[in-house]
Amino acid sequence: MDFTNKNVLITGASTGIGLATAKAFINAGANVWISSRSASKLQDAAAAINDRKLKTIVSDTSSLEGISVVEQAIAASGNKLDVLFLNAGIATFTPIAQTTEADFDAQFNTNVKGHYFTLQKLLPHLADGASVVFTSSTVATASNLGTSVYSATKGALNKIAQIAANELAERKIRVNILSPGPVLTPGLEGAVPVEAKGVLAAATAMQRLGDPSEIASTVLFLASEAASFITGTEIVADGGYLNYAMK
Repeated sequence: MDFTNKNVLITGASTGIGLATAKAFINAGANVWISSRSASKLQDAAAAINDRKLKTIVSDTSSLEGISVVEQAIAASGNKLDVLFLNAGIATFTPIAQTTEADFDAQFNTNVKGHYFTLQKLLPHLADGASVVFTSSTVATASNLGTSVYSATKGALNKIAQIAANELAERKIRVNILSPGPVLTPGLEGAVPVEAKGVLAAATAMQRLGDPSEIASTVLFLASEAASFITGTEIVADGGYLNYAMK
């Protein structure tokens, strides 16, 4: 797919799906901004991509102050965004009985508040006809033990994205939802025990974890003209996890 001279912003892009997607957009010719709250991880990401079309923004989008940093960086560039990939997210898996207020607030601030207000603040900086993609998850539909807060954040995102698709249709801005299944990322490795990775892989029809590059390819499709009649839709890229797990 050709994104030559298109302008792309990806939040939460220093590792995993965000980093893989940044690489894919760079390879397709785009100008890419990536944000992360970790300056060191952003430096590593920039070194891994090593392309002048990549720019980094140190920002924690769980707060309005952090979102303002992103907005100011895009405004200062003088460019309108053609693609906004809202990908920042965290997960803590605990039973309801053991979930703390801090865990609850951290996940909702990053996964919901951050996406909502990043979209809001960047609306003036989106080109008419732009594409917005939210990273959700299959957990928004599944009911796995220990995922109550994380699943709730992703369910909230799905509804926000669907309404945004209707509100932004007048500007020909498409808004879609990407729901990965289990993907081998640093985030997954940090959130689940080592033995759980094998269980997750076995729960997919394809009997393996996804690769971040596979999710990146789906993002590029949704952002491309090939998906020009797709908006307000959830695309599930889960290796058959939802259907297989229910057998």
